[in-house]
Amino acid sequence: MQAKSGIVSRSVSSVSSSRSGSFFARLLAILSVAVTIVMVDSVNADAEAANPKYAGIVVDAKTGNVLYSENADRLQYPASLTKMMTLYMTFEALEQGRIRLDTPVPFSAYASAQAPTKLGVRAGGTITVEQGILGLVTLSANDAATALGEMLGGGSEDRFAQLMTAKAHALGMTRTTYRNANGLPNTAQMTTARDQARLGIALRQHFPQYYGYFSTRAFKFGSRTIRSHNRLVGSVRGVDGIKTGYTRAAGFNLVSSVQVDGKSIVGVVMGGASTPARDAQMRNLIATYLPKASNRGGSSALIAQAAPAPAMIETPAPVQPKKAQQMAKTITAAQPPVSAAAADLSLPHKGPLPDARYQVAETEVAYAETAAPKSDNPLVAQPMPAPTKVKTMAFKQQAAVTAPKPTPASMPSEQDDTSVDNVTTASTTPSPTRAASTSNGPTGWVVQVGVSPSRQMAMDLLESARSKAGKALASAKPFVVAYAAGGDQLFRARFGGFDDQRDAVNACKALKKAGIKCWAAAQ
Repeated sequence: MQAKSGIVSRSVSSVSSSRSGSFFARLLAILSVAVTIVMVDSVNADAEAANPKYAGIVVDAKTGNVLYSENADRLQYPASLTKMMTLYMTFEALEQGRIRLDTPVPFSAYASAQAPTKLGVRAGGTITVEQGILGLVTLSANDAATALGEMLGGGSEDRFAQLMTAKAHALGMTRTTYRNANGLPNTAQMTTARDQARLGIALRQHFPQYYGYFSTRAFKFGSRTIRSHNRLVGSVRGVDGIKTGYTRAAGFNLVSSVQVDGKSIVGVVMGGASTPARDAQMRNLIATYLPKASNRGGSSALIAQAAPAPAMIETPAPVQPKKAQQMAKTITAAQPPVSAAAADLSLPHKGPLPDARYQVAETEVAYAETAAPKSDNPLVAQPMPAPTKVKTMAFKQQAAVTAPKPTPASMPSEQDDTSVDNVTTASTTPSPTRAASTSNGPTGWVVQVGVSPSRQMAMDLLESARSKAGKALASAKPFVVAYAAGGDQLFRARFGGFDDQRDAVNACKALKKAGIKCWAAAQ
């Protein structure tokens, strides 16, 4: 029995030893893979920094301080980073009530013929503005960018590019010139890493109610599921966007926004040698400079807290040419923005005003000069230039625009940039079509000053607005309107009691002079 017991004991010991060896072998294999990944990222980052086309910058988004800079003012091709300005112009039009998220965007033959990547909408078809936004932030759809540009440019992408350039200069992007809405190659279309950092911060500061779209990792377009090109969203803690870009002439570009533990930075990498090298360099910059960012100054609530969004944004199928509805001559007001605090980075507190007075059939354009910034920060120290002067004239909507002949020739798409993990998230302001009002309040003309997640916060907005506006709201009646959005309840803060449109608009102008965003409309 003892002999047998010894055999059993040795057998058990042998099995245990075998299992331990197997466990340690697996552990070593895992550690080896992890070390290899770190080493590869390190090598990629080092190689990227030595790349002659490379340019980069990291900016503390709360203070505007430049934490890192290399070739930040050298002219580079923006590639699809161009779409950041296309989106800025789209968000501005939404905020000013010139378009809505459900406004149809028509596709001309020229827009439909743009090189991939693209949504693939046929000439004469339409998508909604929201589908266009999602197509730009995920797929980097060139056809959708051109269609949006033509709509906002009164039928001409060339005209829209002039508006983009004027807006860039008004924002202090002094070395940026746009020639199209999507970033497909054009040798005259240039920017710098510093200018792109400024634009990234402006998108966050000026449009917190729409900025959540940049964190979209997937959306349904008809029967298709479209996933984001931005691999860092969802894989690097705190990264909430913004945009990737690639052409052969530009290299691999990336602008990233990061918010972690009260710190916030915007990083730019341009001229990357490959997608992995570009992403590795951005990870390296985030890891190195995020700890050096300030957790004071500005506001920790830079991005508005929107109502929870579904895991995947679902949109209807695009309207085919034979079913497309005619667009209204004058586009109606959009849902008002969500109020949110924003850091003061010596950018204009809003996008430069006034902007285009917009109609789909005709567009009249005029610009006003913007005040110079007061900051001594190297990112924003240069005087704010007057916008590019564009002669005021009317443009009729065109069915198609003659395609330009960009040089160098069209470059490969960003198809190799589509690998992201399968978890999908998004944070967006509720679409007007998904939000149902539960209480209308007084009738007539009203002025809205914000949307809040609680009734008390909405009342606080009203009290603050009244104290700052003075006589303009002396006879106005504050009230709160509750409405449902995606299963949640939000509260609109409004003033009523205006006799006519003129009184409401004048009150809104007084609020804007006091630094309060507002929106006047007939109730």
